[in-house]
Amino acid sequence: MANATMADSAGERRTGRYAWVVLALLCFVYVLNFLDRQLLSILAKPIQDELGVSDGQLGRLGGLYFALFYCILGVPVAWLADRSNRVRVLSIACALWSAATIACGMAHTYPQLVVARMSVGIGEAGGVPPSYSIISDYFPANRRGTALALFNLGPPIGQSLGVAFGATIAAAYDWRLAFIVLGGVGLMAAAAVGAFVREPRRGATDKPAATPVSAEAAAIGFWATMRMFVTRPTLLLVSLAAAATQFVTYGTLGFTTLFLMREKAMTLDQIAIWYTLILGIFVSAGIFLSGRLTDRFAERAPQVFGLLPGIALALAVPGFIGFVHAPSWPVAMAFLAVPTFFNYFYLTPAVTLVQNRVAAHQRTLAGAVLLLIMNLVGLGLGPTWVGAVSDWLRPAHPDNSLQLAFYSLIPFYLLAIGLHLELARRLSRERRAGQPAA
Repeated sequence: MANATMADSAGERRTGRYAWVVLALLCFVYVLNFLDRQLLSILAKPIQDELGVSDGQLGRLGGLYFALFYCILGVPVAWLADRSNRVRVLSIACALWSAATIACGMAHTYPQLVVARMSVGIGEAGGVPPSYSIISDYFPANRRGTALALFNLGPPIGQSLGVAFGATIAAAYDWRLAFIVLGGVGLMAAAAVGAFVREPRRGATDKPAATPVSAEAAAIGFWATMRMFVTRPTLLLVSLAAAATQFVTYGTLGFTTLFLMREKAMTLDQIAIWYTLILGIFVSAGIFLSGRLTDRFAERAPQVFGLLPGIALALAVPGFIGFVHAPSWPVAMAFLAVPTFFNYFYLTPAVTLVQNRVAAHQRTLAGAVLLLIMNLVGLGLGPTWVGAVSDWLRPAHPDNSLQLAFYSLIPFYLLAIGLHLELARRLSRERRAGQPAA
């Protein structure tokens, strides 16, 4: 009883003002992380015009080439963070990807841009998993879903700011300047993380949290943690469900701006206003609402981790079809709001489920494995697929090859829905069998 009381007190202290300051700073870094990642797709048209690259080359540049380094290096970097200072790892990673972003703005050939984007992936590999773990040690389990939902507002804020910032700079000046300015801001953010964020004790907000993680537990090896992850059906299933979802979301994100400009006749100035609003409002609302619903229902109904994203994706499909089929960009924007809202109900439940199901000293690595599976499939193959299909169809359909390529994502929507519903069924069965809830 005394231990439980101490744990509750520790949890309350950890959710004081400083914990929220840390969360805000980490979210800002995540905004920059995603802004760097998405700037390429936002500036796709001027980059294509200047460097003469095809849709397929753009897809590989923003997908496969980036993801190979981002995903694979994320796992060993996370293992290092689990055994060292996570704040220091995050600060160094932010500095690396910011410097590489500046290099993107200085590239004058496609191979130079490929090398720069790969370097961005190397840096960003050390961004998100340490942040997940740090946040989990500042917020107790009953507030973790909300905290992670707020942190996961980084992508929609980054996307919307990227559209507004990138499109405005490119329209007024030059696409290269957008990369250079953003990289400079990232270098300052890296310094701020190193200076102001304190490394929390691992497991500080867990119950019981009266004693620190033992040296023996902390020494669990890299491969032992990997085996633990892939042999737990629930963890593997949530990763595959999220990966199928990201195949759709990244495949769409990678080419939406180019699609709107080339096939819906939008200008960069119009995109800077309307697409920014769609991303900023609807992705943020979807991510935050899913986190709140997860916190509210997960303890008594753990199947919400799969059921909530599955239902949301089913509701997203008609809006996605309407967006792709719309005859004009104003109609397309109206339809786009629907999948933009529902597509991101998967993210916070997936991250929260993994963070709650593993030991405190394995959280960074477990988060990295989740991201490895999600991003290698979604980020690596989604844009690559859409770009390749568009190139394949363009000789026969020069005016709407991207529209037809977007239609090819619908089967992946159905796959993601099925995997999430299977996850819900498994979690419900575990609950009935008396196994611990997430």
